[in-house]
Amino acid sequence: MDSFENLLDISTKIHGHICAGQVIGVRMSMLGLERIGLDDPKGEDRKKLYVLVEIDRCATDAIQSVTGCSLGKRSMRWKDFGIMAATFVNLETGKAVRITAREESRELSKKYYPALANKYQQQLEAYKIMPEEELFFLQNVEVDIPKCDMPGRPMRRVSCDECGDYVQDCRDVEQDGKTLCRACAGDRYYTVK
Repeated sequence: MDSFENLLDISTKIHGHICAGQVIGVRMSMLGLERIGLDDPKGEDRKKLYVLVEIDRCATDAIQSVTGCSLGKRSMRWKDFGIMAATFVNLETGKAVRITAREESRELSKKYYPALANKYQQQLEAYKIMPEEELFFLQNVEVDIPKCDMPGRPMRRVSCDECGDYVQDCRDVEQDGKTLCRACAGDRYYTVK
């Protein structure tokens, strides 16, 4: 695996700026990969890795940058929990670890860089050197990934009986004897004009 500094540099370029979330995401990814026994996520191990992220913030860009996992490759799944956490899964062995950024690390960052007045700068710098146990909480977990959520070609592709849109990856809904897309089943996020 590449060095922390190099991975942070790459992640920062992709994300567009350096921030504490980038540092957390890079370190979280490195730790997660180590704990599940993978060290070449963009090469030899790329088909063995699956990541579930629980927040749509800066750290997620860093996790994508380091691991090579993405929504488009179906090797990353976003669970909208609003928690600065991610679960790294070795698909070959089933080994999985959930890593959460500790909230108290924000306050602890002051002890590492007390001379910095800006709390965001304090966190950015402290998170680079803070011991893992002060920055993260780790849990060995078991993750059941449905076959429809696995990377690879779609398992199924069906037409919505209402609007005709094609629905992939088992995202269709059976309702009143009809096969519907989620929008036609009542879960529409948009209004047709």
